[in-house]
Amino acid sequence: MSFSNRAFRLDGKVAIVTGAGGRGNSIGRAYAMGLAQAGSSVVVADLNEDGARRVASEIGEQALPVKVDIADEASVAAMMAATQDRFGGLDILVNNAALMVEAVGTPAIETEIADFERLLKVNLLGALICTKAAVPFFEARGGGKIVNQLSAGAWPAQTPYGVSKIALHGLTITLATELGPLGINVNAIAPGMTMSDAGKALTPDDSPFVKAAMARVVKQPRGLPDDLVGALLLLCSPAGDWITGQALNVDGGFVLRN
Repeated sequence: MSFSNRAFRLDGKVAIVTGAGGRGNSIGRAYAMGLAQAGSSVVVADLNEDGARRVASEIGEQALPVKVDIADEASVAAMMAATQDRFGGLDILVNNAALMVEAVGTPAIETEIADFERLLKVNLLGALICTKAAVPFFEARGGGKIVNQLSAGAWPAQTPYGVSKIALHGLTITLATELGPLGINVNAIAPGMTMSDAGKALTPDDSPFVKAAMARVVKQPRGLPDDLVGALLLLCSPAGDWITGQALNVDGGFVLRN
């Protein structure tokens, strides 16, 4: 057998994780920590500069905190330049940053158009802006890995937030098609109810949504941020070289798809 578990290692790789410094016990923090433990250098990118510094300090010398607004092309370009200056290139982009708490609770028909536009600018266009900026750096390395953050709330999309995430699913497939010939894999992870600080704020234990999910989910209704890291390492490492254009539902069976 020629397969080795070292195929999951990321030694010598450089990763950017957006939204990695916000809201304390976050998915972005878990992603950044997991990539670092697998051997990658990590750019901890977030609009919350203090949060980015805090997470980077947990990781150590192989981490670089960067303040970034993913909806602003100049800010993203500066993040890429800082990555190049510190680590000499880029191999992995995790488009994790998004509006969630701000986007759940108001029906689409009652949402202000300006608020919907902001939601799409961050959750959808932010991933595209970061990807466009990253592609030349991937090409210089001969390829790369992109992972977009979706949500179980996209199937079906019943909120403006869900709409933004199902749109990002479409963008994931489009980018996988366009970037595959360049050696760039584009995939996505769709978490279920995750007990991050933000997730617990939206779905506390006594939430009717949690109770409904417990009756629906086939295995485990809620997970921890760390429960998503295995899927991320698969998609970012050589072990996942033959996977592209896919959305992995990591949700205990909340979403069951053919």
